[in-house]
Amino acid sequence: MKNISGPSDAAYTVPYGTDPWGAFFQAFHARLPSISPYGTLVFGLIYLTITCPLRATERSSVVLAKPLDIRVQANVFGKASAADITAALRSAGEELFRYCSHTQLDGIDVYYRADHPQIDLHRTREGRIAIRLSARDTRWAQYSFQFAHEFCHALANFADHSQPPVSKLRNPNLWLEESLCETASLFVLRAMSRTWATHAPYPAWQVYAPWLNDYVEQRLALPENRLPASFSAWFRENQTALRRDADQRARNIIIATHLLPIFEADPAGWEAVTFINRKPSDPTESLSKRFAEWRANCPNHLHAFVTKLATLFGISL
Repeated sequence: MKNISGPSDAAYTVPYGTDPWGAFFQAFHARLPSISPYGTLVFGLIYLTITCPLRATERSSVVLAKPLDIRVQANVFGKASAADITAALRSAGEELFRYCSHTQLDGIDVYYRADHPQIDLHRTREGRIAIRLSARDTRWAQYSFQFAHEFCHALANFADHSQPPVSKLRNPNLWLEESLCETASLFVLRAMSRTWATHAPYPAWQVYAPWLNDYVEQRLALPENRLPASFSAWFRENQTALRRDADQRARNIIIATHLLPIFEADPAGWEAVTFINRKPSDPTESLSKRFAEWRANCPNHLHAFVTKLATLFGISL
C-alpha cells in the first residue's frame, strides 16, 4: 500500500503517551502466554494463530455493504501488515458507525505516531480525516481501543463533511467529548468481542474474541474506577477541575463507566455524538447550555437520548 504523508501538526485530542491504558495493554499482552501445564501448549498454538500477521490475500469472513474508507500507512507499525490493521480498525469503527445510519463520514488516513494517538484538526490535502495511532505489531485490542477513541472524535467533529473550528478559545465542556470518546473505546471492545466470536475479520481471529472483552472487564474492575460515593456527588466535586482541564484520563474513565450502560442499552444514541459540535463553544458556557444546544442540534428522535445523558450529570432539559 502507498505510504500516506503526514498532515499538519494541529491536533485535537489528548496526549495518550501518559495514558494508563498503554501500560495496561502491554502488561496484559505480556501475561497472555503465562498459563500452566496443558493450557500452555494449547494457548501457544492459539496465540501464534492470533498474533501472526495474516496474508493480505486471505478472505475476510465479513463482507460489509459499505465499509468504512480507511487507509493505513504501510511499513511503520512493526510486524503487522497494513491490510490486517485496516481490517481490525474497520471492524472497530463499524461497531459505532453501524448506529449512525443517517451520517456521512469522509475517508480516514491512519498513520503511526510513536508517543500517543491523536486526531488532526485539519484535513489532509485530499480532504480526508487524519488519525495517528501508537499501537504496534499485532496488538489488535490496543489498535481497536485507540482507534475507537479517535473515531468518536471524528464523528463529533467531521460528520456530514463538517470541519471543526480551530479556535484559541478554551472549551470548558471539552471533557464531555473526551469522556464520550473514552466510552466509545469501552463500548467498541465489548461489542467486538461479541462480533468476533462468530464474524471476525478473518476466521483465525475468532479465538481472540474473549480477550477483547477481558481488556475492558479488567480495566473496569480496577479500584480507582470504583467510586466510594455516588456519581452525582463525585461529579459535583470534580466538575470544576474538568472544566479547567479536559484531558484528565482518570476522571474521563470514571465518567465513561457511567455513560457506558446508557449507550449499551440504547446504541442508536451514538448518532447523537455527530451533533455535539454543530455550534462553537465559548469559554463561559455552562454544562446545561451545552446539553440544551446539543439536543437542539439533534433530530427529534435523538432528543430523548441526549436528555437521558444530561440527567446523569444532574441537568434537567
